[in-house]
Amino acid sequence: MPRLRVRLRVNGVEHELEVGGGERLIDTLRNRLNIKSVKEGCSTGDCGTCTVLMDGEPINSCITLTAQANGREITTLEGIGRPGDPHPLQITFAELAATQCGYCIPGIIMAAKSLLDRNPNPSGEEVRWMLAEHLCRCTGYGRIVEAVLEAARILRSR
Repeated sequence: MPRLRVRLRVNGVEHELEVGGGERLIDTLRNRLNIKSVKEGCSTGDCGTCTVLMDGEPINSCITLTAQANGREITTLEGIGRPGDPHPLQITFAELAATQCGYCIPGIIMAAKSLLDRNPNPSGEEVRWMLAEHLCRCTGYGRIVEAVLEAARILRSR
């Protein structure tokens, strides 16, 4: 398969890479750029575990080719907060115990960030609608909804 030269801006950092035409974005992020928050669940785009933001929109990185991300801005969990200055979603998920094993949570937080960027005051129903594309085997989703709504409140008060 031919090699392609791609440019990605990942969490604010420019990367120029040579990739195979069939290389998936999840593999580029995890294996080449060492971004470990991006997890692989189903490999078919059905569980939401691998969700990242591409130009602010949530995508499944397990079914997105790296070549499709050429010239785009990719944001992962590592890109939304910094040590000592976490994003309100990171704070509320921890404080409200909205996680158990945590495997799916980075993807859920990224989708929630996209939702809050578009709608700073979502209803519980809108948060649950966003969660419909994410499979969590450990939690009952209730605390996740609470965490997203609390993060929205914090963001609105800033």
